[in-house]
Amino acid sequence: MTIAIRQLHKHFVGEVSGLDLRKPLTEVEAREVEAAMDKYAVLVFHGQDITDEQQMAFALNFGQREDARGGNITKASEYRLNSGLNDVSNLGKDGKPLPKDSRANLFNLGNCLWHSDSSFRPIPAKFSLLSARVVNPKGGNTEFADMRAAYDALDGDTKAEIDDLVCEHSLMYSRGSLGFTEYTDDEKEMFKPVLQRLVRTHPVHRRKSLYLSSHAGKVVGMSVPEGRLLLRDLNEHATQAEFVYVHKWTLHDLVMWDNRQTMHRVRRYDQSQPRDMRRATVAGTEPTVQQQAAE
Repeated sequence: MTIAIRQLHKHFVGEVSGLDLRKPLTEVEAREVEAAMDKYAVLVFHGQDITDEQQMAFALNFGQREDARGGNITKASEYRLNSGLNDVSNLGKDGKPLPKDSRANLFNLGNCLWHSDSSFRPIPAKFSLLSARVVNPKGGNTEFADMRAAYDALDGDTKAEIDDLVCEHSLMYSRGSLGFTEYTDDEKEMFKPVLQRLVRTHPVHRRKSLYLSSHAGKVVGMSVPEGRLLLRDLNEHATQAEFVYVHKWTLHDLVMWDNRQTMHRVRRYDQSQPRDMRRATVAGTEPTVQQQAAE
């Protein structure tokens, strides 16, 4: 069957049919999917009842697997998954929902903030591929914002002001904005701020996009209050309904997005009920700025 794509939002998001992700992709199919990612930034695949190994194999068509270390406070001994996928469920190692007041659960609530995956790393992520294994009965939609369209809609003065700006990103800032402020010395070292451009240019089509995230807490060269006001204004602009697609999950959906061109967030859901979501993350290949980390 030939791959077909139906656009779901006026700016972005393609719904893909004609692929069974349980089977290896041909080289031609892989390049078609990557070209569609460049164009649509988010792709939706319905009815993909896949294993962790099949999900990872699909992701590896588009680059290397990102090392998950340094992206959470969960210790290796507490991991529920050992397949190389990122566990973005609300489940503990015993397969049951985490207690609402558990440290891991409180930290993970940061995923409800608008963000771009791994912008807190010196080399941020390229693609994320999220598979719905158990869908929560109440809430839990994922929203995506097209950061290319958001950039295009800015006025010329704002574009000129921000095009060369650099921001500091850290998990401690995004979680701190929710009141999560207690970290071990090892975690503070692991979550040290890194530098990212505020405006990125896509390597293929050369279109510019805003590179925003809840992890961004400072603009280099600005006072903290001034920088945060600018970032707040840009986030409010970029997450208007005009630029946002809401994905309502059904069982075995797989959604794939380009972190270089989008932001996303999960909406609140019933934490007492299981939500099993597993993410494969394709590593980026280069930093957005030459400096690897903020001093």
